[in-house]
Amino acid sequence: MTAASVRKSLRVCDAKNTAELPGVLVRSDGTPPVDDPAVNEAYEFMGDTFDFFHELFGRNSLDDAGMPLIASVHVAEEKGGELVPLNDVYWNGVQLVCGDGDGVLFRRFTQSPGAIAHELFHAVQQSYPNRLIDYGQPGALSFHFCNVFGVLVRQWRNHRAGKPERGDERWLLAREILVPAPTRHGLFDLKRPGTAFHDDPRMGNDPQVCHMENLNTNVTDSGGVNINAGIPNRAFVLAAEAVGGDPWDVPAKVWYSTLPQLPPSCGFAEFAELTVKAAQTHGPGVAEAVRGAWQAVGVTPGQP
Repeated sequence: MTAASVRKSLRVCDAKNTAELPGVLVRSDGTPPVDDPAVNEAYEFMGDTFDFFHELFGRNSLDDAGMPLIASVHVAEEKGGELVPLNDVYWNGVQLVCGDGDGVLFRRFTQSPGAIAHELFHAVQQSYPNRLIDYGQPGALSFHFCNVFGVLVRQWRNHRAGKPERGDERWLLAREILVPAPTRHGLFDLKRPGTAFHDDPRMGNDPQVCHMENLNTNVTDSGGVNINAGIPNRAFVLAAEAVGGDPWDVPAKVWYSTLPQLPPSCGFAEFAELTVKAAQTHGPGVAEAVRGAWQAVGVTPGQP
């Protein structure tokens, strides 16, 4: 595949505060910014996500087959018999769907490059035939991948813009979309799962766990897919810090290279073993750093 064969195709539509998708096309490939910040944010952050996977991993769009990236902004949802701004952002299997938030807990969802990249990573995962099942540890791994690459796209984007991120705050995800409050600093904290928000009057306490001794099988969370993602999240951060350098370089390459190998029912220990094997191609020191990171969160690679 040559560079000339890769063409970035971006489309942003305005749902105009309805639930009709995709809405009216308002910005597409190469067109200048418009007066609507939500449109420009969706366009730019989708483009950054495309560029990240193309430049670092040679992907031809998220499906590796040149798919156009489509987003709808100003999407509404029905509540109590009336349309209100969607309080969410998600990938619906075909496109990105972005709401404006309720203004109380969430702000405009397009403000977060990490949240946009998190949702778009679902398109990367759905391009593989043996996709992880959305339950228990496999579901937590799927969610974990979205968390990790959401953060990495944002870090890489800011680094490329001359605004490198420092300190532990670089591991927070989706802080831009939260209405500021002293009890919340992000939706997820990859380095310290369980601390993204605390005693918040609307969100309560961050339920994510960071060690296998606290593994949760909450059936209302599909067997802990959101809660338990904190375990591999922390393992990735510990591995990245032990390896050193840019997290989107060697650590990201190790994690990304496992994707085609993951069976649908993959658990943490099996995934950990795959990452250790992948790390060996970067040297024994990298492999030991990855193994040590998993052991620190209570996972022994290869042992169920």
